Amino acid sequence: MEIARWINWPIIIGIIDVLLVYFLIYKALLLVRGTRAEYVLKGLIIVILVYAVSRSFGFVTLSWILGNFLGSVILVVVVLFQDDLRRALIKVGLVPGFGADNTTAVEFAIKEVSRATMELSSRRIGALMAVRRDVGLEEYYEHAIRIDAQVSYQLLVSIFLPNSPIHDGAVIVERDRITAAGAVLPLTFNPNVSRSYGTRHRAAIGLSERTDAVIIVVSEETGTISLVREGRISKDLNEKTLHNALRRLTVIHSQRKKGRLFNYLRSLVSKKGADAIVLEDVEHKKDFDTDKEDEAGKIVVEID
Repeated sequence: MEIARWINWPIIIGIIDVLLVYFLIYKALLLVRGTRAEYVLKGLIIVILVYAVSRSFGFVTLSWILGNFLGSVILVVVVLFQDDLRRALIKVGLVPGFGADNTTAVEFAIKEVSRATMELSSRRIGALMAVRRDVGLEEYYEHAIRIDAQVSYQLLVSIFLPNSPIHDGAVIVERDRITAAGAVLPLTFNPNVSRSYGTRHRAAIGLSERTDAVIIVVSEETGTISLVREGRISKDLNEKTLHNALRRLTVIHSQRKKGRLFNYLRSLVSKKGADAIVLEDVEHKKDFDTDKEDEAGKIVVEID
């Protein structure tokens, strides 16, 4: 009790407050880095600096215009950063550990997708497939062709054949089902994307910037297989590396989330809960190191 009276609580609370603000700003900068929001943010900072200078030198007209603009800066930020804000709120709102567990069916679907992708690549048939993870993709296939069929190698290949009426759009895969085909995905506005990428790659990057989906792209010109996630692209995959990457980003991702939630809940009622969480993380570290030993694991590590 004596120690508690000597502690300067207002100073400690102030330090915690500053650290929280620093953490939020740091996370926000990480979120916008490499996107078009980064350049918009730099533009807003320049406007603020010009406003401060105009106030200091007494430029009444300029400071009045900029002052009125900055007075509605929150609305401006919401309008300009709507995609980035939505992505951030989606990540914050995702709750791990819930939902049906159908691992065997998903494992089979992954094998079929990998096999079909390799077949399309060998025949140089362009393809675009979006695999759902946690965030729903309903708004992107609202006007597409609804299929709702089990994932199969034959069906996927037939959809992307050049004489198919829906071969130009994207296929949406949710767990072990092909939900829709012929979906139109949003293109990326990132100015740093290479000009060598065509519409399929830009659509894949665009969807990955808005959701946590994993998108597979097969180039029609070269037959190259690419995997896109969170605005990043991994190229030159084969069937084995693609399968391992999809498995880690879907099946293992779901299992780890459920494992973390279980250990967290157990820690609330057990004195050894913290040890359980540490043990769980060590077990995943072992899996991670084991995967790095082969070529497939190396690709997965780069995109995970």
